[in-house]
Amino acid sequence: VDPFLSLLHSISSGLSDTELSAMKFLCRDKIGKRKLEAVQSGRELFTILLEKQQVASDNLEFLRKLLQHIERNDLVSQLVKFEEEEPRAPDDQPDVHEKREAVICDNVGREWKKVMRELGMPEVKLDRIQAAHRFDLYEQLAQALREWQRWKGEDAKAADLIKGLRGCNLNLVADLVEK
Repeated sequence: VDPFLSLLHSISSGLSDTELSAMKFLCRDKIGKRKLEAVQSGRELFTILLEKQQVASDNLEFLRKLLQHIERNDLVSQLVKFEEEEPRAPDDQPDVHEKREAVICDNVGREWKKVMRELGMPEVKLDRIQAAHRFDLYEQLAQALREWQRWKGEDAKAADLIKGLRGCNLNLVADLVEK
């Protein structure tokens, strides 16, 4: 899957109807009225912007401005992260942190909010993540773990993660992470 299209899909799934409406309004000078009226989702809007070359994987300025205007700094952060990441070769091996994250995401399931609360994450952040990835449990936890790392910065330690898992009686997952 193309990482850029995956990013656009993720952003699209996180938009409310009101935010989509605001973005459509802001695109009036780029897209004709008839086309804009037919747009029902962020995905459809991004498809048109891609066709009109207003948005591309190496040209995210217009999309950044749209997201800033609708005050979705969490989505702007996603965009910045995408820009900062270097494309990985298929034979690159994931680092230790990525392996830990995968183990946790594969084994925690619906208990993810309980674990993140144990780690001290604010409820509002958890709700926003859940709303942005409504039907993707794996992605909810993956985003929550990334948000926890950003929130804690250098204080985000694997030992705290293991302690949080054990605090939720997820000892098997904690043992897997330790390995």
